[in-house]
Amino acid sequence: MLRYQIIPVTPFQQNCTVFWNEETKKGGIVDPGGDLALLNKFIDEQGIEIEKILVTHGHLDHAGSVKAMADERNIPIIGPHKDDKFWIDGMPEAAAQYGFPEALAFEPDQWLEHGDKVTVADVDFDVVHCPGHTPGHVVFVQSDDKVAMVGDVLFQGSIGRTDFPKGNYQQLIDSITQRLWPLGLDITFIPGHGPTSTFEAEKKTNPFVSDAALG
Repeated sequence: MLRYQIIPVTPFQQNCTVFWNEETKKGGIVDPGGDLALLNKFIDEQGIEIEKILVTHGHLDHAGSVKAMADERNIPIIGPHKDDKFWIDGMPEAAAQYGFPEALAFEPDQWLEHGDKVTVADVDFDVVHCPGHTPGHVVFVQSDDKVAMVGDVLFQGSIGRTDFPKGNYQQLIDSITQRLWPLGLDITFIPGHGPTSTFEAEKKTNPFVSDAALG
């Protein structure tokens, strides 16, 4: 069974997730968007061997420190889907625009496709392509532990913004209802911002994607 620690980073309080196998201490990290000193402190204090960096999408607050961490630890970058390349390429300019520390563009060691599997911390994560917030957004699902890292696709009581370049509202709704709900309503998800929730709770009460909201 994996352990998880959510560490909010950047002025946008993005949920970076460190996860690890308690027995082997092998682990991974999802969306190290910034505040590397804070992340490194936790990782090193816990004695975790980070094997891979997983990236849900190319927005600055999720991917701004990915290359710096990958270079520092000599570990591969996995994800997102190649349709987010334009976001990753534009991160240096976005960092200057928002007054963030320097953010380096990168080429992942592996672009991900819907249906891929990523092995890290001695377990497999299923890759679910969920476009809408960004065109190349992916979600990482660990079916045994019934947990998903969903980035900015879905939040407790809300959904991701779709007013960014190449965002698409209907595509996002379809990603959630057609690709996330069928994975199992008992899955707990870690969103890119704010508290965790379950697919079941959001299907019942979320004002954008609940059964009642969608008729």
